Amino acid sequence: MTEAGKKAVVLLSGGLDSATALAVAVRDGFEPCTMSFRYGQRHSHELAAAERVANAMGVKNSIVVTIDLRSIGGSALTDDIDVPKDRTTHSMSGVIPITYVPARNTIFLSYALGWAEVLGSHDIFIGVNAVDYSGYPDCRPEFIEAFERMANLATKEGVEGHSFTIHAPLINMTKAEIIRTGVSLGVDYSLTHSCYDPAPGGLACGRCDSCILRKRGFEDAGIPDPTEYAEPG
Repeated sequence: MTEAGKKAVVLLSGGLDSATALAVAVRDGFEPCTMSFRYGQRHSHELAAAERVANAMGVKNSIVVTIDLRSIGGSALTDDIDVPKDRTTHSMSGVIPITYVPARNTIFLSYALGWAEVLGSHDIFIGVNAVDYSGYPDCRPEFIEAFERMANLATKEGVEGHSFTIHAPLINMTKAEIIRTGVSLGVDYSLTHSCYDPAPGGLACGRCDSCILRKRGFEDAGIPDPTEYAEPG
């Protein structure tokens, strides 16, 4: 626990993990300031979900930052590349998938760090997970630890002795453990959106890596999945 009302910047994508990370920040006594990104991703459904989640959790300070990662491409989420479907969890843990967005978490955390310094906050929350995830290198503990060291070398606050902490409370949890944690904290997962390639109208495709991991997480947790899928099978 920490001092009540202490500000924290929370990266909020609108997905299951970031919503849970937000709930953990609230549980731990922080006043959350959420940051989401319009970065050239395939769809805006996750931004609508982020707004729903922030409103449901009573967040008073939310911003959406616009950057253009589509201009560099290199990912199925920011380029004209097909999103992989129907992959096994074994194949997800092999090579880094084409849904990896180059340097995305480094970029997002850098923006969060800048806003935290402006707000007088020294705490940043990110919902990365290194257990049930799609093999992204910027979801690993080594990356979070390295970014935290950099943050304290690269900022006025850091060099003046006001250290930043990058909180990744979900990093060692399974998807089922994340879901159970969120449910215990009152997260309404029906407000969230995880799909990489939703059907027209916004229904989750049910077949991309993110949908598969989400479905399996709810099944393993023994909790009904509130998601409406275009192809649930």
